[in-house]
Amino acid sequence: MRVYLITIIFLIFGPTFVKAQRFGYIDTDYILNKMPEYKKAQDEIGQLSEAWEKEIQDMSKKIESMYSALQAEQVLLTEEMRKDRTTAIQKKEAEMKEYQKKVFGFGGLFFLKKQELIKPIQDKVWDAVDKAAKQNNLAIVFDKAGELVMIYTDPRYDYTDFVLDELGLGDPNDKIKN
Repeated sequence: MRVYLITIIFLIFGPTFVKAQRFGYIDTDYILNKMPEYKKAQDEIGQLSEAWEKEIQDMSKKIESMYSALQAEQVLLTEEMRKDRTTAIQKKEAEMKEYQKKVFGFGGLFFLKKQELIKPIQDKVWDAVDKAAKQNNLAIVFDKAGELVMIYTDPRYDYTDFVLDELGLGDPNDKIKN
């Protein structure tokens, strides 16, 4: 999608746009992994995800044991008892699927928690990108970590360190900056 957008920009504004503008790129994966609050958020999301997965596994095991018990006792049960147990198993399966959807489905608890924890961090990064781009007179900043494939990148145009500086995470000994 980004490649198409860039192509459209080049087609609309032509070669003079490319010559007149400054470009740079950053690596958001690298930046985010340098941020302690991002690591903390990732850990919290991971713990929640594991807990929810364990709950679902426990529900699944209970359903399997109910099914095994039905199979083992099937010859001893009346038709009505078999139907009741089968209905109970189906109800538990439906409950498990509904819970799974509630937690991991689109707009589910996992999605909402991830958005709650990660979005403020991303906003902080985007604000730093905006500030670094304006300070360095950049018209366009690409994200090396995104879908845009960069075959070659000249380190002169890497503004990742400027964004890290804006976030207070830069290396004071870094002498590469322009």
